[in-house]
Amino acid sequence: MTKEYDLVVLGGGTGGYVAAIRASQLGMQVAIVEKGELGGTCLHQGCIPSKALLRSAEVYRQTSEASLFGVETERIALNFSKVQERKQSIINTLHQGVQGLMKKGKIDVINGFGRILGPSIFSPMPGTISVEHENGEENTMIVPKNVLIATGSKPKTLPGLPIDGHFVMSSDEALQMEKLPDSILIVGAGVIGIEWASMLTDFGVTVTVVEYLNQILPTEDEAIAKEAERLLKKKGVTFIKGANIQTETLHTDQGISIEVEIDNKKQSLQAERMLVSVGREANTVNIGIENTDIVLSNGYIQTNDYFQTKESHIYAIGDVIGGMQLAHVASREGIVAIEHMAGKETYPINYENVPTCIYSSPEIASVGLTEKAAKEKGYDIKVGKFPFKAIGKALVFGESDGFVKIIADKKTNDILGIHMIGPHVTDLISEAGLAKVLDATPWELSQSIHPHPALSEIIGEAALAVEGEQIHG
Repeated sequence: MTKEYDLVVLGGGTGGYVAAIRASQLGMQVAIVEKGELGGTCLHQGCIPSKALLRSAEVYRQTSEASLFGVETERIALNFSKVQERKQSIINTLHQGVQGLMKKGKIDVINGFGRILGPSIFSPMPGTISVEHENGEENTMIVPKNVLIATGSKPKTLPGLPIDGHFVMSSDEALQMEKLPDSILIVGAGVIGIEWASMLTDFGVTVTVVEYLNQILPTEDEAIAKEAERLLKKKGVTFIKGANIQTETLHTDQGISIEVEIDNKKQSLQAERMLVSVGREANTVNIGIENTDIVLSNGYIQTNDYFQTKESHIYAIGDVIGGMQLAHVASREGIVAIEHMAGKETYPINYENVPTCIYSSPEIASVGLTEKAAKEKGYDIKVGKFPFKAIGKALVFGESDGFVKIIADKKTNDILGIHMIGPHVTDLISEAGLAKVLDATPWELSQSIHPHPALSEIIGEAALAVEGEQIHG
């Protein structure tokens, strides 16, 4: 069976289905080829399920601290099976919503594994898609005018730490745990590792984080990373930094054991389970890249600013091209790619204007350059910093740890970066993101009148602090 489309999207994750919707809005006949469920990693193995678990952990922790608010509770119990049921219910609701959007946009969803073919009887150019179906049906052949590769990524592993899905897990397996372990070793202190450390500690699990570098959250501003480490230690997380894993995982009666080397000294670590969170790698294997002139670099597809590959009718977005492996980035990349494909005027993405969020407790969010990156780029900077402990709503809320830090260019006064750690900063960051997009100065940001009492007051105070003019600090 052969079908023709204006566009075929390989991968129905966040970037893929958003791109498909935009293409449909522009009048294209669109199909998505997806071997799993629509929504991809973000909906089923990443953003949504992990945040659902983080929310349950937050409620459990807050309930255990209810007496601080004058609320007495006799008995608090965690029913982890209900936690998992709630998570799955949220996923199911959102999945149904995505399916509805496909019907609304008249987008065909073809279930199977898609592979790009080279020039053939179907087309003189590479790009025909052969879809292999799990039920054994004959392959479906799709001849599109354009292809968008949005195949995403999968968790990386480390030599000596093979994922067995039970004792040694990636985040995929961890999300499916039926029972919480008493203790866990988390290898990697990046975003995923820190979110899991925060969550599991709030659930009452003994957590040890092992990191090769000497800073957790290495892409974050140093001051933010230090504060995150301090506050997570306060909650009970143990950090072992500058650690080089020396041995393969050993199974014991109690769980697993590994040996690490720190400053030429070896140390043995034990726990019931292990979570390996050392990043993600692009899904480029067996999708037919070799049948095209598409260029790979370090396993990632290379594109121009409009996400065209070396094959001008084949585009690629999201985790598969590297860069900022974030769902909201993939979505915007998809829209840019589609609009360029359709001949509409569009503009390259300025990745310095993309907000990033870490949904740990405390939350972390940032946009723009860190202080170190700004200095490395040659900027003469000025910095404003303001603590949540001076914000009335934070005290009312019961979470007053953390701060907002604003970095500005002394020469132009333009904001270079805004970094936050504290309550609900993953929501507050949108104001900072808009300020960055508009090339605002700290003074301009301070002129926005923030309601009182509100957590957002901290942004105005931090903006004033750049010139030492903060009111409440």
